Amino acid sequence: MAVGATAIALLAAGCGGGGSEGSDTTSNTVVIGIGEPQHLIPSNATESNGAEVLASLFYPLVDFDAQNQPVPVAAESITPDAKNTVWTIKLKSGFTFSNGEPVTSDNYINAWNYGAYGPNGQGASYFFERIKGYADLQSKDPDGEEGPQKAPEPKAKKLTGLEKVDDTTFKVTLSAPFAGWQSVMGYTAFYPLPKAAFSSDGVIADGFEDAIIGNGPFKLKGKWEHDSQIVVEKVADFKGTVPKVDGITWKIYQDQQAEYADLISGTVDVQTTIPIESLAKASADLGDRFKKSPNSVFQFVGFPTFQKEFQNVDVRRAISMAINRQEITDQIFLGSQSPATSFVSPVVAGYRPNSCGANCEYNPTEAKKLYEAAKGPKEIKITYNVDGNHKAWVDATCNQIKASLGINCVGGEEPKFADLLTKVEKKQPVGLIRLGWIMDYPLMENYLGPLYSTDGSSNYYGYSNPTFDNLVKEGSEAATTEQAIAKWQAAEDILAKDMPVIPLRVGQNVFGYSTKVNNVNVDLFQRVDIYKIEVVG
Repeated sequence: MAVGATAIALLAAGCGGGGSEGSDTTSNTVVIGIGEPQHLIPSNATESNGAEVLASLFYPLVDFDAQNQPVPVAAESITPDAKNTVWTIKLKSGFTFSNGEPVTSDNYINAWNYGAYGPNGQGASYFFERIKGYADLQSKDPDGEEGPQKAPEPKAKKLTGLEKVDDTTFKVTLSAPFAGWQSVMGYTAFYPLPKAAFSSDGVIADGFEDAIIGNGPFKLKGKWEHDSQIVVEKVADFKGTVPKVDGITWKIYQDQQAEYADLISGTVDVQTTIPIESLAKASADLGDRFKKSPNSVFQFVGFPTFQKEFQNVDVRRAISMAINRQEITDQIFLGSQSPATSFVSPVVAGYRPNSCGANCEYNPTEAKKLYEAAKGPKEIKITYNVDGNHKAWVDATCNQIKASLGINCVGGEEPKFADLLTKVEKKQPVGLIRLGWIMDYPLMENYLGPLYSTDGSSNYYGYSNPTFDNLVKEGSEAATTEQAIAKWQAAEDILAKDMPVIPLRVGQNVFGYSTKVNNVNVDLFQRVDIYKIEVVG
């Protein structure tokens, strides 16, 4: 939700302990485990924990069908012009925010302008880049570098590409054609915000994020209890699809093992990621309540290319070739994940197996030759978030790197995924960065642009290649899907040469649920389907 994003959209399969004692066994409410979100303002929520909560509080303009095609949800219709440059969005009538405010065109326009305005520092600002006028909302430090000096004010505060037609109709003009724009608008960043979100024009009201108001089927009950829980309850007379449960407690964990223990005891109703240590016994513990389903997860490790010791591509190639992906997926993940040999997920059109080529093949002999010739560092660190249960595979990966390259490798721990993101956003030295990606929308481009473009929203490793940037852009502007995919595949080929990250695994949902609930589905975005889950009886 990115996190990707799905966001960052970035993946934070996180989880640890506080919160309620669970819902009453006779109540029509459920408890679902998550990690602590980094943010809940939609334009700043780029990881999966925040995205999952927001999916219960907001109703998107579009969602996706079984073929990954966008379908209008809060929108009555979305119509492009002949060049796919001007998109007219007609909203369904009668929708309100949970505080009673009607949902109008202004709510989308104001929210998107806030998200796009550079000084607001929104993590998902990148996703508004295609809208005309975006560049004028950005500012750079005077010397082009980070520092204490104040950056100049941008030229503008509003996107020229947003035009209100009436209360339920607005137009979006893109700076260049993009046939996939309707799919992009299914991402978290494109939710609307009520008037109550702003204390003045373009300024979010103090405390709004902890008591956020959405246009979805649930509303916040109380406030966001950080590191504990987020409780939502059903909105009366909701005009869209109505969930079957009356409320959800999003219970926040820092330890997936603690969450699994609560799942077995019935204190938690759904765990979307069964921890590695419990995979072998999950079938016996849960019976047919232990499930698997496809998802769009891409697990990888990023190189801080802004650090001198990782600027040589042969160092990066060697470390990648030192890793036996198959052994780790077999021994650590018990086959619940698969080795990644490409930079995109198999669920999107344009995926090619083995597009990474030899750089993703286990070859310790060649890896050591490359590494020694490139004079790679004598010790490396892979930093990961403890709340995501990554220690076992990071340790195993380090052991392989030690054996292959004859260097020291250690795991670095950050308590929460949000903490890790904060450090890498500031380019603090954390070594190699454990990251993951869930698609924000089902296009191959979503695995490329946000992660590797020079100004990509989730390019935490400082990678920049103008040829790559241009190919991604040309694909977006292509007239047909086939032409777009050809450009994006060419961009992926550049990644296979430059290796800014190490592809490790592609995933699937491996989840479980309590005896209290049924019709539990976890989708390609690793989110529980809140419209289908129901309490037994």
